[in-house]
Amino acid sequence: MTAVVMRKGGLELIETPIPRPGPGEVLVKTLANGICGSDLHAVAHGSELIEGYKAVTGAAPFDLDAQTSLGHEFCAEVVENGPGTRGVHAPGTRVVSVPFLLRQPQPVLLGFGGVDTPGGYADYMLLSEDLLIPVPDNVPTDIAALTEPLAVALHAVNRGALGSDDVPIVIGCGPIGLAVIAVLKMRGIGPIIAADFSPTRRAMATALGADIVVDPRETSPYDSWRSVAAVTDPTRFGRQTVTFPDSAFRPSVVFECVGVPGVIQQILGGAAACTKIVVAGLCMEQDTFYPTFGVFKEIDLVFSVSYTVEEFAQTLSHLAAGELHVDPLITSRIGLADVADAFARLRDPEQDAKIIITPHAR
Repeated sequence: MTAVVMRKGGLELIETPIPRPGPGEVLVKTLANGICGSDLHAVAHGSELIEGYKAVTGAAPFDLDAQTSLGHEFCAEVVENGPGTRGVHAPGTRVVSVPFLLRQPQPVLLGFGGVDTPGGYADYMLLSEDLLIPVPDNVPTDIAALTEPLAVALHAVNRGALGSDDVPIVIGCGPIGLAVIAVLKMRGIGPIIAADFSPTRRAMATALGADIVVDPRETSPYDSWRSVAAVTDPTRFGRQTVTFPDSAFRPSVVFECVGVPGVIQQILGGAAACTKIVVAGLCMEQDTFYPTFGVFKEIDLVFSVSYTVEEFAQTLSHLAAGELHVDPLITSRIGLADVADAFARLRDPEQDAKIIITPHAR
């Protein structure tokens, strides 16, 4: 089969044997796979990603010098049920799965394994039968491949624990920020304020449901929040503090979806007192901020990554029910031979948001 692998900060198109499923595993044909920001980070900043992950968990997510098979946002088709499986899903069934292969003694994180456990940047993959979720007929294949990144956004919104009267701000309208907007819109929370420097990303934010979209060079998203969050009914006021009494505004939740040093401090400086900040952006560098801003404003700082298995399944259910509208997220579809070019294009926010790889399209 053909696969794209990462090694020493570069991408290579290779031919490699089709993997054979082990006990409880299923061989699947990869139908579609999204390019994730973490894939871009792994190629461009692999050493920093490894160092950061290892410092926190004690283990490296991949070997920079070995061939790493990327791809964890996928929709696939069952080809063969391996030994010890129950044959729950017949060949030809479209499926999605959380990107783990349930092997002992340590599960494999798909998308960061080797060519023997390939990710979605390959013609074929191995998946664990117990984690497979069939894709309903009404869900297009490329939309089903978005289940994973949308689950990340769903988890971030859940971490924000927003009430029905909260007014959210989304800082950064890359793929995760745009997905957060779509989830907020689905839940009827708003008005939604979004900010990004890119005109293209701002237009996409509007298409996905943001009510007020600003260029932060020209308009403060926090001023925009104040203009729509002001209320006269005291029962709708957000939490009050001694330092900021009688704040006549609805509650505020800010989603940091940029992942660049300095953004957290900018939010601490601009956001209203008692705001909750959900950090969903993956910053690869050391960052600093002034705790006094958070202390005197009594701001809650929450960090978010990944999702639960239940949230993953819920996300696919929302897509199947037509509740989560994300078509504008997909801006290009490519084959495996075009992956390196796609990585270059994704450095420019005016060109693409989410690129879907269709491995069997040559």
